[in-house]
Amino acid sequence: MRIVSGFEEPRGILGRHLTENLKLAPPIGIEKGGPMRILIVEDDSVLSNGLKTGLELMGLTVDAVVNCVDARAALAASKFDAIVLDRMLPDGCGLAMLKDLRQSGDDAPVLVLTALDEVEDKIKGLDAGADDYLGKPFDLNELAARIRAIVRRRSGRASSRLALGGLVLDPADMSISYKGEPVALSRREFSVLAILMERPGSIRSKAGIEDRLYGWGEEVESNAVEVHIHNIRVKLGRDMIETVRGLGYRIKRAP
Repeated sequence: MRIVSGFEEPRGILGRHLTENLKLAPPIGIEKGGPMRILIVEDDSVLSNGLKTGLELMGLTVDAVVNCVDARAALAASKFDAIVLDRMLPDGCGLAMLKDLRQSGDDAPVLVLTALDEVEDKIKGLDAGADDYLGKPFDLNELAARIRAIVRRRSGRASSRLALGGLVLDPADMSISYKGEPVALSRREFSVLAILMERPGSIRSKAGIEDRLYGWGEEVESNAVEVHIHNIRVKLGRDMIETVRGLGYRIKRAP
């Protein structure tokens, strides 16, 4: 069962952008996005809840904290594919924290989100180690696209599209085709398949897959990954995914 923070309709110009995009967001099961786990560091609870809800509706796994201390603790405890970082936080400057992260060797893609949208402010953010910089107000769909882009660039891929033999997966529009025919997968099934296709031939542990699929506060059934793997095999064939006993799962490399 998914436990999600309550969503209060955002206020102001930024709120209207979020509200309009949340109303247009696709329903659960056909969301856009990929198997990414995102950390939002934002002290405005209305904005944070709105972003969390909107990005989750797009298929991302999202955790949110409100200050630098909690952000550091979260990053020490979990692996995130990207960070959305507010510049001004109640216990310090987001850019100062970002500099510390980079100096410690943390290379997670970071998008700085701030009301300070002057060129000089953008330069400071980028020089501090940010991968992108987005000023308020903003469009939720643009934020999601920018997150996908910085993750893609950091992984060295020009496109988020994954292809393996006759199997093609595109996180941008949540589409899958196999041998030219579309395949309907649930959001979780899509994410599991994408995780395996990122590194064909490599074993992905059950715990590692769960960490990518589920955020804090989510109850995870003990056999959830096994159920998703079973459903994928039913739709794509039993030989598509190999179980490596005691270690995890892998998708075979293309011949």
